[in-house]
Amino acid sequence: MIRVVVSGASGRMGREVLKTVLQAGDMVLVGAVDVRGEGQDVGSLLGVPETGITLQTALERVLVETSPDVMVDFTTPDAVAENIKVALHHGVRPVVGTTGMSTGELQEIRTLAEQLKLGCVIAPNFAIGAVLMMRFAAEAARYLPHVEIIELHHDQKLDAPSGTALKTAELVAAVRGDIRQGLPAEMEKIPGVRGGAFDGGVRIHSVRLPGLVAHQEVIFGGLGQTLSIRHDSISRESFMPGVLLAIRRVMHLEGVVYGLENLLFE
Repeated sequence: MIRVVVSGASGRMGREVLKTVLQAGDMVLVGAVDVRGEGQDVGSLLGVPETGITLQTALERVLVETSPDVMVDFTTPDAVAENIKVALHHGVRPVVGTTGMSTGELQEIRTLAEQLKLGCVIAPNFAIGAVLMMRFAAEAARYLPHVEIIELHHDQKLDAPSGTALKTAELVAAVRGDIRQGLPAEMEKIPGVRGGAFDGGVRIHSVRLPGLVAHQEVIFGGLGQTLSIRHDSISRESFMPGVLLAIRRVMHLEGVVYGLENLLFE
């Protein structure tokens, strides 16, 4: 049995992970951490019978007391890097869906995981369909290099653009070569209306509205044609098969694996 602690447990994604781990036949939930709801039983949080596991605010204390194998983290950009380092220092393998880490933080985590010979999975998106969307977009960019990305999320998402959009732009930029699309000097009547430009000139547009979950459309333009590749997560259940895959696979890894595609397309 894989012993799992969930960090960010009272959030929308955290609650879905709690429910999924409780239902998994090869896992046992041993701890739940969040800055909100201390002392609340996980069962009451999920609307099910009490589990005997209560929400705690101190991650390090929970790791020491429960000795988990894996920490699943869906917290916030300002907390995630420290959470990962705390987990690694306690011999716990992180599975991370929180986005917004800096390049420097990611490199520090890579170094630490390699030194400790512990696996760590960090994925901008755990939905298998979203991973396929990114893969298809990278393939299309070889033939239709002029592309823009529109990502749409719920209005409580803290970071913009999304990690999925950044990863997609990175994959596209890597294959399309030195392409500069549009006019050399565009005139924005409202600053930022053309979105943000990723390295290599890929434009990303972020939408934040209530009612959305996680959506992305990659639009390609060519001579007399356009191509759109879109993925929609209608509910947070869409992320759970990827989370379960990462929990199981991280037990056999050393070092950081960034992106679920590296587990799917080996």
